Amino acid sequence: MNYFGYDGSLIVGGACAITAICYIAFSLEHIVLKLKHSYQQLMLFILSGMLFGLCIWSMHLVVIFAYSLPVQYSFNFAFLALSYFIATASSLFAIWLTSRPTPSFIRLILGAIVMGCGVAGMHYVGMFGLIIPHYEIHYDLILVFLSVMTPIVGCCFSFWLASTYKHTVKYQRIYKTTISTIIALNIVSTHIIGLSAATLHDLDESSSGFAHNLHTGSGIPLFVIIFISFLIFASILAVAILDWRLEERSLQLLNANRQLENLTFQDNLTKLPNRLFLEDHIEKLFQRYKLSHQKFALIYLDLDFFKAVNDNFGHQVGDDLLVALTTRLQTVLDDSQTLLRLGGDEFLVIVPQIKEVKLEALAEKILEKIQQRFLIDEKQINISASLGIVLYPDHGQSLQDLLIHADTAKMLAKEQGRNTFCIYNQNTDHYFKHRHQSKLINDLYAAVDEQQFILYYQPKFTADYHVCGVEALIRWQHPTLGLLAPNKFIEAAEQTGLIIRMGYWALEQACIQLQSWHQRGMPFCPIAVNLSAMQFEHKHLITTLDNLMQKYQIQAKELIVEITESTAMHHIESSIQTFEHLRALGILLAIDDFGTGHSSFLYLKNLPVDELKIDREFIRNLSDGSKDEIILESIIHLAVRLGLIVTAEGVETEQQAQILKRLGCQQLQGYLLGMPLPIENLEQHHFVS
Repeated sequence: MNYFGYDGSLIVGGACAITAICYIAFSLEHIVLKLKHSYQQLMLFILSGMLFGLCIWSMHLVVIFAYSLPVQYSFNFAFLALSYFIATASSLFAIWLTSRPTPSFIRLILGAIVMGCGVAGMHYVGMFGLIIPHYEIHYDLILVFLSVMTPIVGCCFSFWLASTYKHTVKYQRIYKTTISTIIALNIVSTHIIGLSAATLHDLDESSSGFAHNLHTGSGIPLFVIIFISFLIFASILAVAILDWRLEERSLQLLNANRQLENLTFQDNLTKLPNRLFLEDHIEKLFQRYKLSHQKFALIYLDLDFFKAVNDNFGHQVGDDLLVALTTRLQTVLDDSQTLLRLGGDEFLVIVPQIKEVKLEALAEKILEKIQQRFLIDEKQINISASLGIVLYPDHGQSLQDLLIHADTAKMLAKEQGRNTFCIYNQNTDHYFKHRHQSKLINDLYAAVDEQQFILYYQPKFTADYHVCGVEALIRWQHPTLGLLAPNKFIEAAEQTGLIIRMGYWALEQACIQLQSWHQRGMPFCPIAVNLSAMQFEHKHLITTLDNLMQKYQIQAKELIVEITESTAMHHIESSIQTFEHLRALGILLAIDDFGTGHSSFLYLKNLPVDELKIDREFIRNLSDGSKDEIILESIIHLAVRLGLIVTAEGVETEQQAQILKRLGCQQLQGYLLGMPLPIENLEQHHFVS
């Protein structure tokens, strides 16, 4: 078949053959990545480049053979060999650039330019090897430019597709076939355009201006236009298919992430929201109701004698009972009310925007529903519950306070005979204060044994707002009450003597963290740890600290021990002795809450301390010209003259910070600059500098 001087079947056949060779070359490239030995990778890498070079070179010959040239011709094999070398070298370089683990955009462009210029360069070097007696070949510069840009643009698009979808697993064959087809069409179009740019001039008839195009007709042959159109169509189709698959895969991944997130916030047994959901959800409720000045309620539900069900019928029946109870309770609640399982036999109901009268009616319905007999595994089971109810913001403005007060109200309901409810009030709190403290002390023993504590870290800042250390603050992760601040349990810990074990635990955790930060070069050293009066006077304090510093290789001046002013002044002579032992270990010393106790500089000058921390009571109402400013000015100037670093605690406003800096305070600490954070949040947080 002859179309405008072409043998179309020969060109189509050549294009199909080149597509197959490209497919094989792509397969070799994927195999290279799986090989362990470098020499095997090198051999397959070279073979892949030679195959791509063969595609480019052979198509050049196919296109020439497909033309109906008007005269006899032959080839200069030296030029043909050089053209094959150019095609192979450019292919190897392009493959090397685009096969990097994370090819950049610049590498893709550079690889496309090298490959495109290699295709065009190979064509024109090959044309120099075409010998036509008595004829000279001239070129149309516009078509020459087009023949160079066509492979560059085509290779750029092909390499982009290859790098974007190289990790496709399910549709590998479609991916490789599509890319191979686009590259083959790109090569074919380049050679045809390049050959169409050539015009034969008869040297014997040059005076008459005789010239003969290598193709018949004028302009770019129709065949080239068809190929370019098909190339564009195939590219658009490939992008559409692959983008569709990518979007589908992204949706699958998004759904999987959502399911995983749901599992994190879901109780495994009842499929209800769990405590993690509560902690996340309650913050949103606080923000919403704080702005609207409305109230919401929490109903704390605890089953009566549920342990007896497990003991008499087994834990499987107990689990089935909890699932059945969940289903039954959900029939009482409407869509705006949320039921959660806190753990064990404890549940929580979040009730938004409800009046106290209706709240009591809802509690009665819940109790009535629970009292109805359950049939579990052909066993009839009767249970009841005690409910404690709190309102936000009347009974607390944090989750911990609300849960503690709800637990107090629930305990009163149990005291009143169980199977009833109680709404928290101040009288309830007074009545149960001693009982609740006893329960907390009992829980505290288990907490120390099971190490239910975590350390939060509050950063300290220099006067120009650079982090210069942190203070370690202990928190109790209570199994039912959540995260408790020190003021909830420190008094109980001191009464029982558990404060000693808790303090040594905190010191060891701080040393472990110091070692980690020192090795990673993070800016949070030194760490300040508070010691209670009981622990400061403990006979094993110095020995324990010495062992910890050697065990974790703590560098000098990376650990600060803080004690309150009243503790330091209690037995001044023994305090000086203990301070000197600590100083000998290389530990820095700080007086905490200065200004609330004896506040005697006469004693202070005898204590070998490094830092003075001014109590937050002096900072709370600090303003320009206030009495607090006058007192602070005296304290700061005297402390600085004594060679002490002065740190102000409780800095919450920019005005306070500016006054303190003006008075010469070297370090600032407070919510204005950084609040206490768990270790993960602290390391991720970027403080303003």
